[in-house]
Amino acid sequence: MKLLFICSQNRRRSLTAERIFDGVAGHQARSAGTEDGARIRVTPGHLGWADLIFVMERRHRDRLRAKFGQEIAGKQVICLQIPDDYTYMDDALITRLEATVAMDLPDAPASGSSEDVG
Repeated sequence: MKLLFICSQNRRRSLTAERIFDGVAGHQARSAGTEDGARIRVTPGHLGWADLIFVMERRHRDRLRAKFGQEIAGKQVICLQIPDDYTYMDDALITRLEATVAMDLPDAPASGSSEDVG
């Protein structure tokens, strides 16, 4: 499964998620940001590649809908509701990511946090 993690700058939250989930249980992970100054800015190619898209905040989901509505049509976009309160590879962030992302992976128990935008 191909997992895409999105935050604003792609420097802390989404980059941490990419690092901890890439290669785990056969998953491939990438990350990107929504803002102009992002380390890697999200593109239609990222969205087309992904099987599941995780955003850290509702505003990231809203930006994807506004800019890439056609590219995310029919894709599952999951809001993790993780604020920008962490540093890169912060232990508390890793713990939170592991708990929230695991709920939405196909081999995990059912989740209530996912939203289908299609």
